[in-house]
Amino acid sequence: MRPVQTRENFIYTTIGNAPCYHTPTQCDKDFCIFAPRVINGVIFKMHYSELEILYEDNHIIAINKPVGLMVQSDKAGNIGLDDIIKEYLRVKYNKKGEAFLGVAHRIDRPVSGVVIFAKRSKPLKRLNEMFREKEIKKTYWAVVANRPDKLEGHLLHWLKKNEQKNISHAYEQEVKGSLQCELDYKWIKSLDNYHLLEIDPHTGRHHQIRVQLSKMGWPIKGDVKYGARRGNTDGSIHLHARKIQFKHPATDQLIEIVAPPPQGDSIWKAVS
Repeated sequence: MRPVQTRENFIYTTIGNAPCYHTPTQCDKDFCIFAPRVINGVIFKMHYSELEILYEDNHIIAINKPVGLMVQSDKAGNIGLDDIIKEYLRVKYNKKGEAFLGVAHRIDRPVSGVVIFAKRSKPLKRLNEMFREKEIKKTYWAVVANRPDKLEGHLLHWLKKNEQKNISHAYEQEVKGSLQCELDYKWIKSLDNYHLLEIDPHTGRHHQIRVQLSKMGWPIKGDVKYGARRGNTDGSIHLHARKIQFKHPATDQLIEIVAPPPQGDSIWKAVS
């Protein structure tokens, strides 16, 4: 991500309802797509050439998603990672129209890490089935403020989502409207003030890892929504989709994709 301090000397256009700022030296194409976001008054952008592609073949593509970017664009006109990948595919394959891209799963906007997309409809259908049947294993890294007394274990809670406030609450017993959620955790490393946990979720509930760790007294660094003392300056939280393992939807070959944590972050650098 490169910060843009002012609009001076920038070409201005629009994609949907979202502004796009770029210089001629950064883009010589007829069409250029960025993902604008504003943090502390600074506009951040991302060009398709900046995508960190972890894996790609004719059927699927896996991207290391940066923080602050939605996986999928929304009705309000906010650009998502899927828009940027579509433009990458359009240019790569010299397509006249929009390239097909299927969103198989999502991670939260302030979270970084590996996300898989389908480049064709048949692998998308198969990926959706595998996620639904829990045939895909996901592993996360979380940097938390307090170290668990028990260095590894299993957490089971009941989650209830507040739709109006977009927040979930964890309960030790089932309550009306709640859904069961489970994860395994393991302590990996400690710094002076923070601790790295490896998380293997068994369910995919709303904000599950964030709320379950907070419930145990281990809030994720930067996650003020779930108990962190202060936010991170870039709007991120220290939760990273580290690894994903699955059988290829077309070949059945076992695939493991690992995503490096965000570069330039001193905490991630220290615990990695």
